[in-house]
Amino acid sequence: MNGLGLHILMEFYECSDTILNKLDVLEESMNEAANVAGATIIKSVFHQFAPQGVTGVVVVAESHLAIHTWPEHGYAAVDFFTCNTDMDYLTSYQLLAKALNSKVHNYKSVERGLINSNIKQLDEL
Repeated sequence: MNGLGLHILMEFYECSDTILNKLDVLEESMNEAANVAGATIIKSVFHQFAPQGVTGVVVVAESHLAIHTWPEHGYAAVDFFTCNTDMDYLTSYQLLAKALNSKVHNYKSVERGLINSNIKQLDEL
């Protein structure tokens, strides 16, 4: 059985604290990441926290890209969820690593929409 979507969890460490706190730069980078992946952008919404940090989402026809930053830790978490498993998420990942000036980064992908007996249901917890 094929999954219904692919969820890529990206982690970026040792990033520029300045970049991680610039809403306009992050929004532009996330929209560019959606574009290079081949996604169809619908809308982006970003929020600047006080005293620092940014969260945002780029809604795409194929699902979304979301980011949350912790400038004080030089860390950003990005979720790229898509129902189109042919999306070029690796190019997005590389673009974001460069845009965030990340010295250490990694990702993992999770196929979504599969029934898996190893996953506990909420009522089983």
